[in-house]
Amino acid sequence: MIEHFFTCPYCWETISMLLDPDMSEETYVEDCQVCCNPIEISFIMIEGNLRSFQALKLQ
Repeated sequence: MIEHFFTCPYCWETISMLLDPDMSEETYVEDCQVCCNPIEISFIMIEGNLRSFQALKLQ
């Protein structure tokens, strides 16, 4: 697992998330650990390295 830090798009707090390096691409919704608002998480892994990461407000 790879720990990745990012900023919540609602409360602007820095939070961390564990990402599975075996996943090539994933999009899902997870609640912020601080403010509990839903965040759409999208990431792309290439050969176990994080290439793209987005944390967006759920529309």
